[in-house]
Amino acid sequence: MTVYEAIFLRSSIRKFRMEALPDRVLEKTVSFYSGLTPLYPGIGTEIGITENIAGKRGLQGLFGVAAPYYLTFYSEKRDHAETNAGYLLEQISLFLLTLGVGSCFLGGTGITGAPKTRNGKTAVISMAFGKPLGRPIRNHTEAKRLRMEELCVFKDRPTRWMTQVLEAARLAPSASNRQPWRFVVVGSRIHIFSRRGGVDRPGKYEELSFGAMFSHIAVASEELWLDVDLIRLENISQKNFKSSQYVLSAIVRTQDPG
Repeated sequence: MTVYEAIFLRSSIRKFRMEALPDRVLEKTVSFYSGLTPLYPGIGTEIGITENIAGKRGLQGLFGVAAPYYLTFYSEKRDHAETNAGYLLEQISLFLLTLGVGSCFLGGTGITGAPKTRNGKTAVISMAFGKPLGRPIRNHTEAKRLRMEELCVFKDRPTRWMTQVLEAARLAPSASNRQPWRFVVVGSRIHIFSRRGGVDRPGKYEELSFGAMFSHIAVASEELWLDVDLIRLENISQKNFKSSQYVLSAIVRTQDPG
């Protein structure tokens, strides 16, 4: 299974086997994170892994999940730090699935024993992970997501590869499964809007959700041998929209074989 294929199979796991993972799995996870390109390269980040095989780690918050391991994501406090965190952490979650490991984002939950700060960086969000107790995957048709027609406005007939990129974006996880994004597709451009006021002043978890969705676009584009640039277009950002706010545009194009 590739990271791209994991997009169509991943689901949030809330019941885990309280057993150790092989050391190589943890080592590969740290190595994979180290090789990722962040959405915002100027923001320093780190990850920390807390072991909980004995089940003695207390969970702080309403949405705790008992798991053998917790991964805490740390980041400098900068603009777009949460979006960047969601972008990187979702790719780690997908990579874990390629190793047969399930995961679940823990919104508003702290991990006893995991520091709140690390090398000048602050904990943004944690993720439970380990061997699933039960079915580790689900078919993408089982995902509770809005239909493409409800999320997208097509100004032009999309190419097959554009449809594949959009399907990957559609399947991205979001806080409370709100799917705050909407897309306007014009040729090779996907203009991305928020139906909740954008990500300039959003709730923390909406920024994380957008980051996860951007990661799906990036992963799909790489798998399909496409180039993608996530940029903010000034001619659109200066416009006012009644029920949504412009966030970014994804410029997707086929790679030049020459």
